[in-house]
Amino acid sequence: MGELRRPSRVRRVELVDAALHIIATRGITALSTRSLAEQVDLSTGAIFRHFATLQDLLEAVVVRVEAVLEASYPPATLPPVERLQAFIDARSRAIGGQLGILRLVVSEQFLLALPARGSERLAACVKKSRAYVVECLRDAQRAGAVRGDLAPDVLAPIVMGTMQVLALSRASAEQRGLESRRVREGLFTLLQPVTAAPTRRARKRASP
Repeated sequence: MGELRRPSRVRRVELVDAALHIIATRGITALSTRSLAEQVDLSTGAIFRHFATLQDLLEAVVVRVEAVLEASYPPATLPPVERLQAFIDARSRAIGGQLGILRLVVSEQFLLALPARGSERLAACVKKSRAYVVECLRDAQRAGAVRGDLAPDVLAPIVMGTMQVLALSRASAEQRGLESRRVREGLFTLLQPVTAAPTRRARKRASP
């Protein structure tokens, strides 16, 4: 009866979310029509009323991941540092709510388990994300708002890693908020422009 009460588009979303949950908690090799049916309390036959094959389901998973990642890009009108901060916050929240997304995009093994075209599309998402971070850092350096002694493509992996740490935090909401704040503050302290240390002669002149 529950199956009949839900439109197919709603069930498809539920099944995609369930697939991402299985990927996050048990790995992509555990994803099957049987495990999916158990996750959503349906029969395996009911699964095929919404997705003709498991490959079709994986295609829908890729589409969902693309949509979630795309929605986390902030407005281009923000100043570069604010744009980067907004991106980190939005992306880490989005991925933190669906850890299966993180597993898919950072694990080569998981990418290889997808249909070839799906793997290429998710790899493109990762490439676009990194390019976006590099662009934000480069714009911030030009504005003098971020340290300029390291190239943007050197700093970018630190930013990307920070987003993963924030997404992986599974503590209580209060602890997660405190931890996230500390991690973000640490990152942007690291990114602050470097003030040149005074020379020995200048220090000597300044001493009483």
